[in-house]
Amino acid sequence: MDFDALSNWDFEEVEQTLTERDTILYALGLGFGEDPADKKELAYVYEDGLKAVPSMAVVMGYPGFWLRDPKTGVNWQKVLHGEQWLDIYKPLPTHGRIVGRSKIDFISDKGEGKGAVIYQSRDIVDADTGDKLARVAMSAFCRGDGGFGGDNRPGPAPAALPDRAPDHVCDIDTLPRQALIYRLSGDYNPLHADPDVARSVGFDRPILHGLATYGLAARAILKTLLDYDAARLVGLDVRFSAPVYPGETVRFEIWEENGEARFRASIPTRDVVVLNNGAARFA
Repeated sequence: MDFDALSNWDFEEVEQTLTERDTILYALGLGFGEDPADKKELAYVYEDGLKAVPSMAVVMGYPGFWLRDPKTGVNWQKVLHGEQWLDIYKPLPTHGRIVGRSKIDFISDKGEGKGAVIYQSRDIVDADTGDKLARVAMSAFCRGDGGFGGDNRPGPAPAALPDRAPDHVCDIDTLPRQALIYRLSGDYNPLHADPDVARSVGFDRPILHGLATYGLAARAILKTLLDYDAARLVGLDVRFSAPVYPGETVRFEIWEENGEARFRASIPTRDVVVLNNGAARFA
């Protein structure tokens, strides 16, 4: 890992022309429209009265998998998506021109053999008005890159889950082809499509994108607590724990807590938590 190069990484602005087709395709990648008679879900996948899923901000102005650039010095094959944070300042448009402006926030050195964590963020801006629409942030756990002499700086504290039974349980079924649909929103990593690539890194078949599972959390919150009102969901944070295989049912346990929500997601058939320390904030 080249600490100096990473700390001063010069991201180019990413300008994106967002179409209604992009907005619909993103929602389809999360399974919206599962019940064709449910007009509240239909609003996310039909152009008449179309609404954008709030979590779509994570695929807007995306700079690509830049850690694969040899100039970073990062062992990119050992990089894991650790956490994801999102703050939404205005309801996302269903079409228009947007700009993504990315930057490195800080890098934490966990020590030799313990890896490093890169914290980065991206502002999503309306290209025509200059209005900031959202801030997207994430951590990348670089398992093969610790011990370069940097500070072991802690990241944001994860949201604590209540020590009681959940107030709501929401099961969401995924399709065997879910990852093949979701990748059309911009993440073409072959890990999510090519069985040979998946096997080469220890999975018996392609896995679902972590950000697709994250989008399922937005869907579960909208459905369970917000009556599908996109404008009310203004923040969504998670910690990734394990991958989901397309075709599995994801169970969301949700707690209402001081006007917000806490949640986690698991795969009941495998008894494994896939998202943890989830927090959703409401307008």
